[in-house]
Amino acid sequence: MLTKEFPGCQTLIDAIDEAIAQPSTPAITDSLRNSLCKLIRSKEITLPECVFETAQGRYARRELYHSDEHGYCVVAMTWGPGQGTPIHDHCGMWCVEGVWSGALEVVQYEQLAGEGDLYRFQPVGSIQAGPGSAGSLIPPHEYHTIRNPSDDTVAVSLHIYSGNMTHCAVFQPKGTDHCYERSDRQLSLDPVN
Repeated sequence: MLTKEFPGCQTLIDAIDEAIAQPSTPAITDSLRNSLCKLIRSKEITLPECVFETAQGRYARRELYHSDEHGYCVVAMTWGPGQGTPIHDHCGMWCVEGVWSGALEVVQYEQLAGEGDLYRFQPVGSIQAGPGSAGSLIPPHEYHTIRNPSDDTVAVSLHIYSGNMTHCAVFQPKGTDHCYERSDRQLSLDPVN
């Protein structure tokens, strides 16, 4: 189901449909990552203007497409200067994320042994991603943060999830011992005008 028609939307949908026909999750995400990089750099697709509008005090999430046939969804996220996420997961779903404009800092984490109800994480990689770059997350290696490191530029990213991502686990620092407390966060969508 297309939320709003935009130039090149069918090209994007066709590329995703072709990728998800691959025989395994790593093959799907590799194909999607490569296709997304090419499509962003080619400028064949023009996202709706609303995806460049920030939300007050938080990043914006706008669903552009949901495949009734295959179950995946495409969400554009808008990151105001300095906006980002806490450590979070994708509730067991794979995801391919591409930077459309601006830049994003993505830090991946490995979960370590916890203590009681507290979780411990270790950063295992950090990248500064610019326009036309894409990465993927495949569970159980799905813990990460995303942040717009700019003081004055808006960033936009396109996320393709294997399913409808309506919630995720987030991890907030608890104390000074690199421990985190887990909570479930319901995710909302901003309107696509």
